Amino acid sequence: MSIVTTYLTLLKENPINWALLAILLYLVRCFTLSRQLRQLPPKHPTVHVFKNYTPLDLLPFTGENDTRILIAVNGSVYDVSQGRSFYGPGGPYASFAGHDASRGLAKNSFDDDMMVDPKGPIDKLEDLTSDEWESLREWENLFASKYLLVGKLVENSTS
Repeated sequence: MSIVTTYLTLLKENPINWALLAILLYLVRCFTLSRQLRQLPPKHPTVHVFKNYTPLDLLPFTGENDTRILIAVNGSVYDVSQGRSFYGPGGPYASFAGHDASRGLAKNSFDDDMMVDPKGPIDKLEDLTSDEWESLREWENLFASKYLLVGKLVENSTS
């Protein structure tokens, strides 16, 4: 009688042997996978320092040439790079990339004329209606829940 036949006979005679075989195969699989994972070089996650951004500082972060995409909303700056298909070049909200998008979001307008001149002062949004403020808060909550807060929007330096 061969070894294979002996083992098959043992499996047929006792169902516990099936369970033991399944556990053994599972452990072998786990062991081989863990060895493969240990061979991968460790990768440190990208670190983004929370900092102050002026409107001029935001300008290069439009997603062009695979750069990060930053958008300011009501004084907070978010890294929306994971939403590149929306905010990156060619996306429906691409005009917001690298800018303070507060006015456009409040008015639900994605036109370029909603963008304030980045060389001027930050838009205080004093003329918004209560409905527009509510819309802006909803957008702000969406950004806060979905994207990484990386900074605060501050005035351009005057020096």
